[in-house]
Amino acid sequence: MRGADILVQMLIDYGVDTIFGVPGDTNVPLYEALQVKTDEITHVMARDERSAGFMADAYGRFTNRVAVVECPSGAGAMYTLPPIAESNASSIPVIALTIDVPLRGEGRGVLTELDCARLFEPVTKSSVQVKRADMLPEIIRRAFRVATSGKPGAVHLQIPEDMLMEEIDPETISLHVEEECKTFPAFPTRPAPGLVEKMLENLQAAERPLIVSGGGVVRACAGDLVQKLGETLNIPVCTTMTGQPTMPDNHDLAIGVIGDNGFHPHANRAMEESDFVLFIGSRVGSVVTIGWKFPKLTLNKRVAQIDIDPEIMANNYENVLSIAGDARLVLSDLLDVIPEDVDTTKTQPWVDHLNTLRSNFWDNAQVLLNNDSTPLRPERAVRCFNEALVKSGEPALIYSDAGTPTPHMTRFLKINDPRTRLAIPRAFGGLGSALPAVVGSWRADPTRRPIGMFGDGSFGMTVGELETVVRLGVPAILILFNNGHFGWIKSLHRLKGHNQTFGVDFTPPRGQAIAEAFNMKAFTAKNADQFDDALAAAFAHKQAPCLIDVHVESIADRVPPVYSWLTKRGEDPLSLDAQDVKYL
Repeated sequence: MRGADILVQMLIDYGVDTIFGVPGDTNVPLYEALQVKTDEITHVMARDERSAGFMADAYGRFTNRVAVVECPSGAGAMYTLPPIAESNASSIPVIALTIDVPLRGEGRGVLTELDCARLFEPVTKSSVQVKRADMLPEIIRRAFRVATSGKPGAVHLQIPEDMLMEEIDPETISLHVEEECKTFPAFPTRPAPGLVEKMLENLQAAERPLIVSGGGVVRACAGDLVQKLGETLNIPVCTTMTGQPTMPDNHDLAIGVIGDNGFHPHANRAMEESDFVLFIGSRVGSVVTIGWKFPKLTLNKRVAQIDIDPEIMANNYENVLSIAGDARLVLSDLLDVIPEDVDTTKTQPWVDHLNTLRSNFWDNAQVLLNNDSTPLRPERAVRCFNEALVKSGEPALIYSDAGTPTPHMTRFLKINDPRTRLAIPRAFGGLGSALPAVVGSWRADPTRRPIGMFGDGSFGMTVGELETVVRLGVPAILILFNNGHFGWIKSLHRLKGHNQTFGVDFTPPRGQAIAEAFNMKAFTAKNADQFDDALAAAFAHKQAPCLIDVHVESIADRVPPVYSWLTKRGEDPLSLDAQDVKYL
């Protein structure tokens, strides 16, 4: 067997059904091996290596399987770096294969030669160069083991082209796979004895306990257990931005999103007023704590953590208790020690108080959600989407870019169907992910509608992937928020109290015309009625992709729901009133 045949067969045996990538001169042997296995594994050709990486990222976010992306040497490897860094920092299990120049040319000035193992080392859990073809099976097994065990993450393999072309006697190697590492989390760990009992004591002793569910809960598929814990002990639940899909938004205990970007004021108030906060699957980083300045009353000695990664325990605060382990197993053990006759009346006044705040917020927000002025306001656009999603009756995989859509979608998007998921890549805040991500979402689960949301700055970075979406027949709904500048950065300029913005404006794209040039069905919406009509038509268009070019007010025109920005403008970010704040 050739090295390339061994690689492809082992990927198949590990349950990999899709590999994303871009062709190049060094990965021809890999493509030859893939070509004879098309009934068992699908190769998805992207138009750019960065896009291929974001396709893999979405696949990994919306499944419990390892995503695989491949690229050729040189520039291909460099373009692949950003999405791999995002996946690794977001705990997404991805294996990146860079097919490099032949090993015999190492150090001799071969075109596109690059030390990829060192290049990827800072942004992966493991980055290895293959130097012997007969070591491929062992290295592949280790890659899956590292990607799926402990805190999931990205692994990079630099495979020289000649390693793929070399003939290997199958009698001299073992092609076995480790069943435990086909999915993640592999080898999940339980908490040490006695710790869940101590956690229960702390939760029951508190007058105003609060659970904060982070992205780690979503990765561990433990949202149902967080909900059950909240219901069993009658404890309200807030989420971080990445933990948003933990439980239905209409649940009495689902208070809202905490932190800086897209926060709910009543959720942040819950953090301020709670006397014991349990973070589950959260690093308690700068966005959640607004640069560690929130809550104003320090979390020291009133905070506990459950996380798979012991390195982040008590990293920013003095914890009362830290439990290292898989979120699902820890919560399961915690639920097992709760007595059947547990008293839940003690926390009812606290729950009622937070729900009163939440109700007041949503009552006051109606003036923003119902505003039909033009250009279309972001709040009104989210209301249009919420209503269309409910009317469709179908589950969706929503992948939003980290830029323009984030603050208003995080605050106003309502997800009540547990089958619907929202993902926002927040580790590095890069643009250009959502359009290609719909391909990965679709390959992850074709029964749920892939939806991508992005601004026009992001659109310009990955517009070529419209061809990929059309070629593959991905039934995606692409929503382009169009206003002709990098809105987030322009907002930062205006936050300084002047209008001397620089280097942030560009020609607004004619989104509908561009999509139609790729033979994609497209619409333009300049007001709420047009957006409602376009969304209805898009959800009805189930067999092929479509794009809606939505002309919206920029977040650089009014201050979006970002705690630190409202503070800079002298506003009270914890106010429950509908805030309509200008920069100037």
